[in-house]
Amino acid sequence: MKNKAMEVRLGDELLEFLNTRKTLNLSTLDEDGHPYASYAPFAIANDCIYVLLSDIAIHGVNLKNNNKAAVLIVEDESEAQTIFARIRVNYQVSAEHIAFESGADYDQGIACLFNKQGDRIHNLRQMTDFNLFKLTPLGGRYVKDFGKAFTIAGKTLAGESIEHLRDGHKPRVSAAS
Repeated sequence: MKNKAMEVRLGDELLEFLNTRKTLNLSTLDEDGHPYASYAPFAIANDCIYVLLSDIAIHGVNLKNNNKAAVLIVEDESEAQTIFARIRVNYQVSAEHIAFESGADYDQGIACLFNKQGDRIHNLRQMTDFNLFKLTPLGGRYVKDFGKAFTIAGKTLAGESIEHLRDGHKPRVSAAS
């Protein structure tokens, strides 16, 4: 029972961290399967991540052609106690293009982006080259410090389960020893 309570606290902590961030790093795959790294403003609703991306941007084209991607959301360098252990969460995600014509689904994604990112969202949604994507988590990892890394299992942002990675860093054994 104690482990389940710890998972709930970690899940709440993870969601709180996500709510303090405004941008994410996005890794997509091009038509040849090569990775492409970029960033985008994001928002969260219904245990998914929403981004509004242009067809002019490589990552927007990549997501239209391949729905597999990875997301990294990381603590700002200026806030980190040590640059080597910034708080971060990464997810493997499945991307779904939400068409402008899809009504309520599109409106919900735009509304959550507007609430997080402000008026610019309403301007961008008027451009025909901007597309809404819903990124559904497939699992990931949450790292909050040295020795405090957790596997996130399940298709929710806080995970259906969170397990501590107990096999930590291992010191090198000197050849002279």
